[in-house]
Order: sequence, then structure tokens, then C-alpha cells
Amino acid sequence: MSDPVRVLLIDDHNLFRSGIRSLLQRYSDICVVGEAGDATEGIKRAGQLEPDVILLDLHMPGLSGVDAARLILEEHPNTQILTLTVSEEAEDLFDALKAGACGYLLKNIEAETLAMAIRTAAKGESVISPHMMDKLLAGIRGVGVKPTSRVGSKEVPNPEIDALTRRESEILEYLARGQSNKEIARALDIAESTVKIHVQNLLRKLGLSSRVQAAVFAVEHGFGVVPPSDDQAR
Repeated sequence: MSDPVRVLLIDDHNLFRSGIRSLLQRYSDICVVGEAGDATEGIKRAGQLEPDVILLDLHMPGLSGVDAARLILEEHPNTQILTLTVSEEAEDLFDALKAGACGYLLKNIEAETLAMAIRTAAKGESVISPHMMDKLLAGIRGVGVKPTSRVGSKEVPNPEIDALTRRESEILEYLARGQSNKEIARALDIAESTVKIHVQNLLRKLGLSSRVQAAVFAVEHGFGVVPPSDDQAR
């Protein structure tokens, strides 16, 4: 039998933390090893306890959850961070993912769904509330997203992107459109396992930890953004 997933709770509401702890006690494969009432304390506790998964509130007095995620992952890159928040803002979603969070959950989540999300995160996989996934895909597909540059067409030098092979850059374009490995494999007429290897390589070269982060990165750098037609430009 494998060891239970070690969880740290970081949230400024005592009652909410108590409720989450009580809910998670139902599951023998999940163990809450500690709590913190603000981000600064949470960073300290993360270093002391070395949890597998951190449930992190986004908006707290003082240091934000986004800044805390970034600082924690700098010191503990193998820790998985799940944002657990009431915010349904797309900007908060993108900020959390860019900071390195592997998931984004809303606080109205069911107990069983939360437990499954923790198990998923512990395996290094991404998990996002369905409602927020719609907003993520909308952003990835260019709805309301303004790219910061046209790096994809090489108008702005970027050493990390320049390190990608032509095939990796091509796959990054598909990630920016929110397409799965299976869809990419079908479009490029290559094996799905080959796509997976290319995704792993481009994540390593870009210093990213998940395909979700890669999609956000790609959108921000102009990948997958379809230029306006001549008619639209007029």
C-alpha cells in the first residue's frame, strides 16, 4: 500500500480550513499534514513539511497566493499546487497557471471531486474546474487574448523559443489552440506517443511543467493566433 498524499492547506479563513480538513479525513489515502493562515506562513510551512500537494487560496491579506506559488515552487519544484479559490476571473486563472500551479479549483467543489483532484495533482497531472476550463480554452483559442508579440513568426527574438525544433514549434501552435495530443497526432499524421515526446521536450526547453502552462505561454507569445484577414483589417 502506497503512502497517503501529504496535503498542506493555505487559506486565511479558519473555518474553511477546518471544513476541508474534516472532509479530507474521510479518505485514507490523503493526509492533511499542516495548515497556514496566510501566504507567508504557508511558504514557511511548505519548507518544513515538504507536502506532496498544497491547496492554496488565491486572495489573502499580504502576499498573494500567486506570489506564494511562485516562491514555493522556486524552492520545492516537485510540490504540486492546487489553487482553491472563489475567483472565477480568467485573469486569476492564467496568473495562477503561469506561476506554476498545476490546477485551479473553485471552492464550491464537491468533496469527492476535491479528493480526486488531489490524487491527480499528486501524480503531476493538471486539473481544472470544468467552468474554468471553458475560460481557459476560450483564452487559448484567442478569445479576448492579446498576444504580447509575434514570436511565433520570429518577429521578436527569444532564445528559449529559438531552441525549439521546427516540429516542436509546430506542436506549440496546436497547444495554443487547446488541442489534445490525439488531435495533434491526427493533424500531423504522426503517432500520439511521438507527440507526447515532443511536448515533453518543448516543456523542458521552455522551463515549463505542464501542457497547460505551455498553452498559456504560447498564447502570450503569439502562437496559434490567427492574423486578421484583409477584409477584417479594413
